[in-house]
Amino acid sequence: MTRAAPIDRGSRRSRIAATVVVAVGLVWTLVPLAWMALSSVKPSEQVTAATPDLLFTPTLGNYRELFSGANDLTPYIWHSVLAAGAAAVLAVVLGAPAGYGLARARTRGKRHLSFWIISTRMAPIAAVVLPLFLIYRSLGLLDSIPGLVLAYLTFSLPFAIWLMSAFFAQVPPSLEESALVAGCSRWQAFWYVALPLTKPGLVTTFVLCLVFSWNDYAFALVFSGPDSQTLPIAASQLVTQTGIDWGQLTAIGTIVVVPMMLVGIAVRRWLVTGLTLGAVTGE
Repeated sequence: MTRAAPIDRGSRRSRIAATVVVAVGLVWTLVPLAWMALSSVKPSEQVTAATPDLLFTPTLGNYRELFSGANDLTPYIWHSVLAAGAAAVLAVVLGAPAGYGLARARTRGKRHLSFWIISTRMAPIAAVVLPLFLIYRSLGLLDSIPGLVLAYLTFSLPFAIWLMSAFFAQVPPSLEESALVAGCSRWQAFWYVALPLTKPGLVTTFVLCLVFSWNDYAFALVFSGPDSQTLPIAASQLVTQTGIDWGQLTAIGTIVVVPMMLVGIAVRRWLVTGLTLGAVTGE
């Protein structure tokens, strides 16, 4: 009987350890989400029961209350879709050419410039809220969807530029050089050659920027009003001095989380980097 080599036992142990870590991570992530979704379809008296009950008759009463009378959630959803969607689209539209220029630039200090761009994304929101508020008040952008879009862009655009520059850096420059030799302009080489090869990067950047904007609370709290409040603001309004409506709160939490989960699942195959490596033999 042949004994397993030590390296085989080590590899097996590594796979088991990796499986355990992934399983713990999934449980840590999915159990709270599953519990929130279950609580959203529980009767109100069972949501706050001292003893959790997994056997209950599901009800959509919490969701109906969110869309009835003065508690109608429809405007909040519409505001979130408009603000987050527009901010994500603009971040990609502006970030793609900027990232391409950053990736192809041959200037001194390019790394410092790249770090400075992403460092603006690392700044705390509190550092930019007051200057933006004063600017918005003078321009009349408070309580408006364009104001929210611009606020989201202050953090989404640097991230989009930095991420897209990494994707464009993986595209072999010889592909664009061939297009230039064939008579294309630099813009045509970017549009017809480089951009299609970074489609996974475009989708990844759009999804991440969409998630950041969709989940934002700080900017929406400061800059929005009755005509532009988003879903996170609607959720915070369920926490009052008289109590917390846990049934509606879990329902609105489910409404906030599920769309972004579905978007992530739908584009998961695009969340792969390096697809353009090796497009030219020897590179």
